[in-house]
Amino acid sequence: MPSPRSSRERRAGRPEFVSLLSQRGPTAPDSPNRRRESGGSVPPPLPEEDCMRLNPSFVGIALSSLLAVDLWASKRLGVCAGEASAWGSARPLLKVVEVSGHGIPWLLGTFYGLCQSDSSAAREVLLNLLFALLLDLVLVAVVKGIVRRPRPTHNKMDMFVTVSVDKYSFPSGHATRAALVCRFVLHHLVLAVPLRVLVVLWALVVGVSRVMLGRHNVTDVLFGLLLGYGLYSVVEYCWLSPLNAPALFALWTH
Repeated sequence: MPSPRSSRERRAGRPEFVSLLSQRGPTAPDSPNRRRESGGSVPPPLPEEDCMRLNPSFVGIALSSLLAVDLWASKRLGVCAGEASAWGSARPLLKVVEVSGHGIPWLLGTFYGLCQSDSSAAREVLLNLLFALLLDLVLVAVVKGIVRRPRPTHNKMDMFVTVSVDKYSFPSGHATRAALVCRFVLHHLVLAVPLRVLVVLWALVVGVSRVMLGRHNVTDVLFGLLLGYGLYSVVEYCWLSPLNAPALFALWTH
């Protein structure tokens, strides 16, 4: 049984404890809102982009490294970018190669052959080649307009017949067209082995010349070759024939 003395001490100490609680009052853990209300300065949170820079992802580092290597290699390989470059004397020859992969000569030549052809089989092949070239122009223009990658800084804008999207670099339209035409010719023309080798070499030389002339970066050409290679599969899938497009073939019937 508790003694009278201990009971008196508890009763004497309780008012002091209660008074301390009443002075302090019920408080919640200190929060940013409470600190703002009390006038305390709260440091603003870091912007999201700063947080991303402080914690870069592996993919971001890999892409940045690839871009740096791409720009470095493209500048080193642009040996014909100007007359004063290391191989500047070969620039006129590479500009002839550039014209051979340009869209306008291919479009005009295909259209002329389509008008002059008397064979239904030849007209079918030429009409699909014309369809492939037009599809290539549209697709490359759309991708260039979306990506909007500028051309290399060492490029001279003296290309043959350019349009507004030609100020962009990715992908290389010449490389795309060269790969597309190469696959088309190898699949639909009967050529001797030496001629088939020449067609493949022409496509590769067109792609390499884009980097040597300083027109494109290496990745522009590589992606262009892959895009043209895959675009041919689309043309084959959508192959135009007198059965599925009789109106088109009626236009070219003599």
